[in-house]
Amino acid sequence: MPRFVTAIRLSSYGAAYFFAAGAFMSYWPVWLRDRGVEDAEIGTLFMSRQIMSVASTLMIGWLAHRIGGTRGLILALASAAILLMIGYQFSHGFLAILLVSLVWGAVWAPTMALYDGVLVTETKARGFNYGSLRVWSSVAFILGVVICGAAVDRNGPSWVLYVGFAGIVLLVPCALLLPPAESHHRDAAQHAPFGIRDLLTSRPFLLFMIATGLCQASHAVLYSFGTLTWRAAGIDDVTISLLWGLSVAVEIVLMLFSGRLLARLGVCGMIALALGCGMVRWLGMAFTTELWALVPLQALHAGSFAACHLGAMAFIQRALPASGAALGQSVYYAIGTGATQAVIFQIAGVLYGEFGQKAFLGMFVVSTIGMVAIIALARQWKGGLLVGDAAG
Repeated sequence: MPRFVTAIRLSSYGAAYFFAAGAFMSYWPVWLRDRGVEDAEIGTLFMSRQIMSVASTLMIGWLAHRIGGTRGLILALASAAILLMIGYQFSHGFLAILLVSLVWGAVWAPTMALYDGVLVTETKARGFNYGSLRVWSSVAFILGVVICGAAVDRNGPSWVLYVGFAGIVLLVPCALLLPPAESHHRDAAQHAPFGIRDLLTSRPFLLFMIATGLCQASHAVLYSFGTLTWRAAGIDDVTISLLWGLSVAVEIVLMLFSGRLLARLGVCGMIALALGCGMVRWLGMAFTTELWALVPLQALHAGSFAACHLGAMAFIQRALPASGAALGQSVYYAIGTGATQAVIFQIAGVLYGEFGQKAFLGMFVVSTIGMVAIIALARQWKGGLLVGDAAG
């Protein structure tokens, strides 16, 4: 099969997923406000969804680890996501939305963990660069953000759901395009020489999850209240959507050069870069909503998110054997980012309700703690396997 066809098959699912994510991440709080949800309740919704994501991602990741194939599981989760979008349409008020969100958390997060497991394994086996394939996810995210912003500006907050749904309905056909697990991958997974306990008792792996988990969780105030803050400052929805789009456009540039950047900085250096960008970003956002300042602060998303994610994927690729990619991804997404985000999202809601924009200072502290963890990891891990037969 030609390489470009394989690249399309590997990247299309991520593109559909992140088109929907672009709509939801930037404008979901606006939709919630329109449905009568208050600021503290928004934090509770994000936290509750994340808690469900933790349990579900671990369970489904363990299942994928045992059976060795993920495409069927991804297809089932994508189908369930379509039904849940219909459920949101008929949900009004906090309790109704909470019930749908709990089920949504059990479906949405495991999908990306499994997909990234496929991507990490296949890029390593087929000689692709992970960042070059994930670029299309970023492009789709920008489209989702910009289209959603324009739709909300023209037709109101209800269109957040409609734009997101357009991406979600594409998940099923895109899941069918993913390559099925090859027999040697299945056999390796069925005889995988390690489990969840081995990962959770590995000090370097724990430090990795603390550093990357806190880096990703430090976006909690931005994801929950960034759009609301900018709207309150008088910035229109189209400009807000362009701010979100800008953050991912710069991320694309970083991904295109991710191979060279990783070679120069190393895994720990890449994650440290992300945490440093986060510290600068949240400090700035705590004190200004001026457009001239928000543009460079949003551009730092290339560091605070993309550099962290690329560093995390490189760590899993190098620290775990191929047979453990699905499990490693699931533990990382469930505990490293999921559980951490569940706590920080709730804290973000409380901080924002009490201090408003100054809540970003709390995210500066979160990034600083993550920096301490990555420095400790750099001193302990020298780039080898942590678990499995070849672990040193």
